[in-house]
Amino acid sequence: MGIHVRVDRTPNPNAMKFTAPRQLFNDRLIVKQGEQVDNPLAQQLLALEGVDNLFGYDDFITVNKTFDAEWDNLLPQIEAVFENFSD
Repeated sequence: MGIHVRVDRTPNPNAMKFTAPRQLFNDRLIVKQGEQVDNPLAQQLLALEGVDNLFGYDDFITVNKTFDAEWDNLLPQIEAVFENFSD
């Protein structure tokens, strides 16, 4: 099934915003690497090496990468999570 998302750069070079055509979160989500979260989408994104933290609300999520991660490597992995996600 998957979720098609629009990817937008942010003023922060370590963050990218992913916007979906539908609601992703009922409440605001703020979670850092190593923290427990009960949202399946957030769990899958945090499992990716190079993801530092997430901020999500309504129809978008902002993914912050670690300083040593490269978007060229991380972005296809993030997009694959959305493409393969079903809830």
